[in-house]
Amino acid sequence: MTYTSNFLISAIASGSGKTTVTLGLLRALRNRGLNIQPFKCGPDYIDTKYHVLAAGKESVNLDLFLSSESHIKYLYNKYSSDKDVCITEGVMGLFDGYDRMNGSSAQIAEKLDIPVILVLNAKSMAYSAAALLYGFKNFSDKINITGVIFNFVASESHYNFLKDACHDAGLEPLGYLPKNTDIEIPSRHLGLNIDEQYRFDDFADKAAALIEKHIDIDRLLSVTAKRESDAGVIKEINVPLQGLRISVARDAAFNFMYHENMEYLKRIGAVSYFSPLHDKHLPESDFVYLPGGYPELYLSELNNNRTMQDSICHYVEAGGKALAECGGMMYLSSSISDEDGTEYAMVNIFDQKATMENMRLKLGYRQFEYNGVLLKGHEFHYSSIKSEQQSVVQQYTAKGQPTDTKLLRYKNVIAGYTHLYWADMDNLMDLF
Repeated sequence: MTYTSNFLISAIASGSGKTTVTLGLLRALRNRGLNIQPFKCGPDYIDTKYHVLAAGKESVNLDLFLSSESHIKYLYNKYSSDKDVCITEGVMGLFDGYDRMNGSSAQIAEKLDIPVILVLNAKSMAYSAAALLYGFKNFSDKINITGVIFNFVASESHYNFLKDACHDAGLEPLGYLPKNTDIEIPSRHLGLNIDEQYRFDDFADKAAALIEKHIDIDRLLSVTAKRESDAGVIKEINVPLQGLRISVARDAAFNFMYHENMEYLKRIGAVSYFSPLHDKHLPESDFVYLPGGYPELYLSELNNNRTMQDSICHYVEAGGKALAECGGMMYLSSSISDEDGTEYAMVNIFDQKATMENMRLKLGYRQFEYNGVLLKGHEFHYSSIKSEQQSVVQQYTAKGQPTDTKLLRYKNVIAGYTHLYWADMDNLMDLF
């Protein structure tokens, strides 16, 4: 039998401060020497990078659109079984899903049977918080909201009003974070260089110090303690070993990858990593994966590394199998233009031009069928593509509405903006 603390940090809405609370708690518990495990609801691959830096442990995505209920239960059991504390960061507001509650943080908390700690932005609010908290607590009897952490609190006196509201709503106040302009999560282009990592460490340490001072961590761990029976041996997902030589692009320009996708690749072959920025040649490969990232920040370096571009061209022309997503797809275009319109030559597998001019965010879940395989993923980018090339499939939103998101194919290369989740698939190689 093991005793662990498991909880999900959610909020009334985005912008409430759940990421700051999550990262501060991860760093504070790490500083205490506890064995912690972070998780992230939804498809976000940037928050998981924050988690790694704060906790020193890989963070795992839990997503009920991208994967099945059995898969997220498998993942949670796999990574939580030997940990002291498991913290799952929610996405958006507690009940916000891709279709009502479907795919929401609340649904994940329900399926995993873990309590919820609610973060409430208390700026310009006092006893009225009781009505909000009461509504959230009683909206669904399937969700166990255990306690509340208040953010942007003006003073101890302000917190006393909020505590009254919390008690009268039937919830336990666990502390607060004061208004503090000194702590701010660094740029979303996190981890690109050593200076950014130092900045993040400073942020995480300051957030942890505030949490130690203003939040009752011991009480938080107590009210979220959960007695669990021994689950026995966790069964790995049955994926046939194929003995493939798998090469994954990983450097400052290409680093958006789901942790469990990489674990899947390790089960079907031998994974090695290469850098399109710095390496001269592609490793000997049976399959190449070019994930998303920040190629737009390294256009000159990518442009100048012609030997790597030539190596990838030779691999593709010889029939090599490859999957390129978002930034990886941009890299395989004929060129990428920066925000000013300056054009840099790229690998030129696809006759199209990527550009950062007139940046506009495009995001959302995507689903489609290709070669008899149902695929799901997430689109998130600011760039755009200039191309007349036709998509090989029609992609759809989570609600089944058609989108103009393309999937491209040249020989044995598949590419597109959609970040695919294949860790819950039978055989990724069926795509080719």
